[in-house]
Amino acid sequence: MRKLLAIWAARLATMAGKLMGKQSSSTPGMVALKIYPNLIRELSKGLRRGIIVVCGTNGKTTTNNLLHTALQKSGYRTVCNSTGANMIGGVATAFADACSLTGKLDADWAVLEIDEASARRVFVHLKPDYMVITNLFRDQLDRYGEIETTMALLQEAIDMAEGVKLILNGDDPLTAQFGEGRDAVYFGISEQVLPQEETKEGRLCVKCGKEQNYHYLHYSQLGDYYCPHCGNKRPPIDFEAKSIDLSESMKFSVNGNPIDVNYRGFYNIYNILAVYAALQTGGVPTENLTRVLEEYKPQTGRMEQIDLGKPFILNLAKNPAGFNQAIQTVMLDKRKKDIIVAVNDLVNDGQDVSWIWDVDFEKLKDETLNTLSVGGLRLYDLALRFKYADIPVDMVTQNLRDALEMCQKTNAEVCYVLANYTAVYPAKATMLELQKELKKEGLNHE
Repeated sequence: MRKLLAIWAARLATMAGKLMGKQSSSTPGMVALKIYPNLIRELSKGLRRGIIVVCGTNGKTTTNNLLHTALQKSGYRTVCNSTGANMIGGVATAFADACSLTGKLDADWAVLEIDEASARRVFVHLKPDYMVITNLFRDQLDRYGEIETTMALLQEAIDMAEGVKLILNGDDPLTAQFGEGRDAVYFGISEQVLPQEETKEGRLCVKCGKEQNYHYLHYSQLGDYYCPHCGNKRPPIDFEAKSIDLSESMKFSVNGNPIDVNYRGFYNIYNILAVYAALQTGGVPTENLTRVLEEYKPQTGRMEQIDLGKPFILNLAKNPAGFNQAIQTVMLDKRKKDIIVAVNDLVNDGQDVSWIWDVDFEKLKDETLNTLSVGGLRLYDLALRFKYADIPVDMVTQNLRDALEMCQKTNAEVCYVLANYTAVYPAKATMLELQKELKKEGLNHE
């Protein structure tokens, strides 16, 4: 009876939240767990195939939701926290929402995005069969601390999940290390694609602490690495991308199987590789993956395009690696462009914004740049950062509506909005609320 009460309470809380215009993706689960703490543990036992969890600093929402969509297209019933509520409350909400009112769970797979710091708490309630780790970068220093703290938390979670099959980014030395001595497969990009740059983080070997070298580097610390001091190196890759062509659409092959999708962002190759590797490892066919990728609608703010008379492309970026990849994607677009950059420092964003000095904003200085606006609660920090980058700022505004209206009137062909999670108008709104505000303009959302 308590289990049923917990499920009903969660469902009612979800309905009430939606009536109030809220996402209600985490609180209902916390309510349910207060009533019945064993809810996740009991419901997860009813899954017919297994549990896949996705962790990592960047890309986990896209990877998780692509995987969820691919499983559904293959005829499986799933449990998924697709809105990105990746702590214990969001997991409980996902299971409660997937149940019938009689408390029955009819599902084959659970596909769950899990916050790296929360994995050890979630794994008390469920045991994953497969664990995908996309990458590890510095993120929210006030919450996670330096990257070594995140690595230690993930290591603890992996130790708790005895027998879990690890699906790891073999190009990331910080991630690949978790596979040593464990049941693991690796995905990676097995050719140089981008111009060689200096690594920004993860420069030291995880084994001996001395500086490692690269045969080629993709971005941050991701690439074909090796340590000349202790011999640690990139592991053999089980699922590798080759023949990469980013000239128009995104074309590449995975173990010889061609993929051609109209995605932006080199980093999406890693997301697709992770999905491919997880499906193959879980025994799920991948023949229809290209069709799944073509039909997939990105989660709010992941290079999402909204028509405001011209394309406005909204991208969530929350740390140096994410911003640098977003900037690289923006600058590959050779159209004349307006750019809006906004950063907040609320709890959901991380209150330490010193990381903006590690972002390669200098790369925005290009003949295709038409106007640059900055906003968010830390608008003056951004304005100072661009002053040091020697890039003039055309508008400094707390209200991004002003910047958006200005960009609608310029002769630029496209506008990019690069923002962290809450840095949209009004100042304490969220990415989802920005999307809603843009839709209120009465224009088409693509």
